[in-house]
Amino acid sequence: MKVVILAGGFGTRISEESHLRPKPMIEIGGQPILWHIMKIYSAYGFNEFVICAGYKQHIIKEYFADYFLHTSDVTFDFTNNNEMMIHHNTAEPWKVTVVDTGLNTMTGGRIKRVQKYVGNKAFMLTYGDGVGNVEISKLMEFHKRNKKLITMTAVNVGQRFGVLDIAKEGLIKSFREKKDLDGSMINAGFMVVEPEIFDYIDGDETVFEQNPLEQVAAEGQLIAYKHEGFWKCMDTQRDKMQLETMWGEGTAPWKIW
Repeated sequence: MKVVILAGGFGTRISEESHLRPKPMIEIGGQPILWHIMKIYSAYGFNEFVICAGYKQHIIKEYFADYFLHTSDVTFDFTNNNEMMIHHNTAEPWKVTVVDTGLNTMTGGRIKRVQKYVGNKAFMLTYGDGVGNVEISKLMEFHKRNKKLITMTAVNVGQRFGVLDIAKEGLIKSFREKKDLDGSMINAGFMVVEPEIFDYIDGDETVFEQNPLEQVAAEGQLIAYKHEGFWKCMDTQRDKMQLETMWGEGTAPWKIW
């Protein structure tokens, strides 16, 4: 199963760093947060990724183009026809497709643009700025057992994101943007999505978190996988420093590999 990661936005809330690079490429412990997200999925055996790039997308492409060299010991022999020898390669067994989904394309439009790379199969979907110790294998089991169009990981944290109205059986009855003083569970990404979702997306102007998710919820086809462990979105410079501190102290809960 492929993992689709939304990594094309401008990252305006963390503009101190995102004016230089895409937010998913901002580093935690010397590696982009995008790498951390991919390592979470890879720990559960998911190694094929489709990156929905946009803003400064060339930086993401260059990172993966050089990744093999950056994770290896290298000898450059300038005395022998500029020969290069690779030693002790430790690169992950990843297959990564980076797609330029447009500079101003909305989240739904970005998903629609990678349809040809995903195919007619279920896929994982998450955002390029959130990490957590989500048990992907249990998420998959939950999705298969409930047979809904979308399974969304839900967490209970401070409200900055889409709010979920969850029934007792886990069905998400409605999906809406957050309001002040909300105390509900929120969308943490880490979704499992059936390919029929592409039919709910009109084009580049479609915001995935609006009409598509609202419609799927209204049809009883959006269900919550409640995650009670760690999850954090790197939305601001303060968030970045908190994640950096956890990593530096060796207490990063999302480091499951």
